[in-house]
Amino acid sequence: MEHNKRLSFIILVGVLLVGNVFFGLGYVMQGNELQDIKNGLGKVVINGKVLNFTSLFIKEVLQAESEVDFETRLQLENAVRELKDEEIMAEWQSFVESQTEAQAQNSVKRLLGVLVGKVRE
Repeated sequence: MEHNKRLSFIILVGVLLVGNVFFGLGYVMQGNELQDIKNGLGKVVINGKVLNFTSLFIKEVLQAESEVDFETRLQLENAVRELKDEEIMAEWQSFVESQTEAQAQNSVKRLLGVLVGKVRE
């Protein structure tokens, strides 16, 4: 009788141990999946900001019929700073500091290339 109780106890502990390992692995896998989802969501938010800035830039600068006014420049500057991306900011500064039309055109090409590249990542 004592032997049966002991065997039952060992089997019960073994089953509980296997269950803990099973649920522990499930917990870790769910945590990893959640982290992947959070990373993906962060990328979606950044892509949205990049696309919003790109759309604003195209609409207000490239399709402009006249010189870009101060408020629009400020809006663009704030939008590019909100991206918090050094590469985009560097290309933006290059565009803003362009002295000639040829420099500005080259800067626009590079800026748009960087913006599209950020969305692809």
